Amino acid sequence: MAWFKRTKKGIQTATEDKKDVPKGLWYKSPTGKIVDAEQLEKNFYVSPEDGYHVRIGSNEYFQILFDDNKFKELDKNLTSKDPLKFEDKKTYPDRIKEAEEKTNLKDAIRVGVGKSKGRDIVIACMDFSFIGGSMGSVVGEKIARAAEHSLKKNIPLMIISKSGGARMQEAVLSLMQLAKTSVKLAQLAEANIPYISLCTDPTTGGTTASYAMLGDINISEPGALIGFAGPRVVRDTTGKELPEGFQTAEFLKEHGFLDFITPRKELKNKVNLYLDLILNQEVRA
Repeated sequence: MAWFKRTKKGIQTATEDKKDVPKGLWYKSPTGKIVDAEQLEKNFYVSPEDGYHVRIGSNEYFQILFDDNKFKELDKNLTSKDPLKFEDKKTYPDRIKEAEEKTNLKDAIRVGVGKSKGRDIVIACMDFSFIGGSMGSVVGEKIARAAEHSLKKNIPLMIISKSGGARMQEAVLSLMQLAKTSVKLAQLAEANIPYISLCTDPTTGGTTASYAMLGDINISEPGALIGFAGPRVVRDTTGKELPEGFQTAEFLKEHGFLDFITPRKELKNKVNLYLDLILNQEVRA
């Protein structure tokens, strides 16, 4: 009755004949929903069953927002120095080099200039994959230059934040970027040039304490984590239990920190609708 017995060898396949399932064919959302990777891409990297917004980078956001994905990148080769000679287990230049090789990026932000629904716009987008989207001197400088370009050309600015906060390897130099970027954005406001801030998952630390919350309109994707310090730090500092959904985009909107939350597939239309309204222009189809 071998039907009911496990044989010693059983059915075996030679190692050289085994075929692994190629990576990236499927994606599993936090709620356990399985979606085909190609379908996920076509749906703006949003799980169609539960609406979960997968973290994406500047490449994907530029593709979503710029017409035909056509844009000119500003200050593409700007990179960080090591003025503090920071050393931990690795030197700071080693960390930068490792991140560059891993992500094919020069730092945690890219700036593009192009058209969105026919309108000229500057878009600065952070990449969490580069040292956790940390804000260092390069991030601050590129945002400042993006604002200067908006001023010079008199065109709107949009910043897409996705960051773990200030970059510890640059210490006070990183913190200086809060003031630096805030001053540049104030100049945009004085010139009546629109600035839109999009907070994505996660937007935390010094990023939240500066440019991420200074938009003429502050918006977010569903479910994004947005805050200064993490929930555990806030709980330990205040000594109080935090309300359900604390620091989610939905919680912040309910308490007046965000103007609206928009699904990613509606982002381009919503941003341009807002710009049409405040610039008193005909709404674009």
